[in-house]
Amino acid sequence: MPVWAIANQKGGVGKTTTTLLLGRLLAGRGQRVLLVDLDPHASLTRAFGIPAEPPPVGTLELFDQPPKRVVDLARNTPIAGLRLLPAQAGMATLERRSATAPGLGLALDQGLAATATDYDAVLLDCPPTLGLLMVNALAAADQLIIPTQTEPLALHGMESMLRTAQMIERSRRRPLPVRILPTLFDRRTRACVDTLAVLHERHPERTWVQAVPLDTRLRDAALLAATELPTEVLQGRGVDAYRRALAWLLRESPQPAPMEPAG
Repeated sequence: MPVWAIANQKGGVGKTTTTLLLGRLLAGRGQRVLLVDLDPHASLTRAFGIPAEPPPVGTLELFDQPPKRVVDLARNTPIAGLRLLPAQAGMATLERRSATAPGLGLALDQGLAATATDYDAVLLDCPPTLGLLMVNALAAADQLIIPTQTEPLALHGMESMLRTAQMIERSRRRPLPVRILPTLFDRRTRACVDTLAVLHERHPERTWVQAVPLDTRLRDAALLAATELPTEVLQGRGVDAYRRALAWLLRESPQPAPMEPAG
């Protein structure tokens, strides 16, 4: 069961759109897919029409003592083969709780390990800040996917994300492969073209050779979570780019590596 963390320490780069579209494209291939919303802002959860009040059961309950089971927390979505672990605003309190509850950094990893045979793939939609939730995602992930907007300022967030990934990789004692997915690309602007060239120059082995284009039809997450995508979206250049990106990620995706013994 490969676990992909979709993360960047900068907002507005397409993390939730990437999680949602990759998830439904995998489900469209007949896979059993679990989406985990790890962002207290809960954009992915809202996309599926789940209200903030009353708070749904979901990701927060994985951090209970004792933790709830993923199988009891995940819910079906309108899309066949796609399930969701919803986020709650209360997840923002986990940072304070972690000071008195050691071991919360591996809560997600342990919860997913107990459900490994239930899903073919797990996608983690991460918050844009380094904290307990992102640490949990990177500790559990078999691969980190960094969507990054093709504009100069976005490069700083991506480089910060790479440094964070290196830190977590050292502490968890197994590799954390990284794939960089350029997003919001507008070939008409020099800044986008130059930024994409910089990505390929600095990280040639990690970066997708193409880019997800700027497509206004991908702005409505609730539309992307609908049972059937409208024809103009399904056949649009944005979704088509994500199909090609998924094929690249599946080719490059490593098999989950075993834990190394502590030395």
